[in-house]
Amino acid sequence: MQLTKAHAAALQDILTWRRDVRHFRTDPIAPDRIARLRAAMDLAPSVGNARPWRVMQVDTPATRAAVIANFERANAAAAKAYTDDRRRAYDALKLAGLREAPVHLAVFTADNPDEGHGLGRQTMPEMLSFSTVCAIHSLWLAARADNIGTGWVSILDPVALHATLAAPPHWQLTAYLCLGLPARSDDTPLLHRTDWQENTATPWQVV
Repeated sequence: MQLTKAHAAALQDILTWRRDVRHFRTDPIAPDRIARLRAAMDLAPSVGNARPWRVMQVDTPATRAAVIANFERANAAAAKAYTDDRRRAYDALKLAGLREAPVHLAVFTADNPDEGHGLGRQTMPEMLSFSTVCAIHSLWLAARADNIGTGWVSILDPVALHATLAAPPHWQLTAYLCLGLPARSDDTPLLHRTDWQENTATPWQVV
């Protein structure tokens, strides 16, 4: 297939409008839309074709409540790193949409899957988790193309979350995602809008 300028323009729009969403509507997401996101993950590249991502969809109210409690403990601890104006700014941020988002996904990486037969990870075993991140990003872009918002919750105790979900011991938590229809949609990142952090130049060197 020969891709066109229209494809490139559409991808640029999706990249530009991709946001880390924390403000969700509570409307449910139809199972066929979730299935399409799962299919998008399956298109992601992975080292040795190991496909090490393992996903748990967290629907049980009691389990979700435990995840929210985990976040609140971790968030309170993280806030102590800041003082004065920066602490007030931190406290004002909405850092997770756990209560409102209709879909919660815990995404793990299997630490030594048989699939792939070790190809490409003998010297860089972290390629397994990088592969999972590629799958997450594929889901994220596909979700945005379907007008579904995605939020990555990183303020969590991964050990406690692992226990809460009774995940297998050889799975390592890579991400906890919230998905749902965004309460609002714009191309300005939340951390820009709240003056927390603007984009900075990143190195790109020719050596």
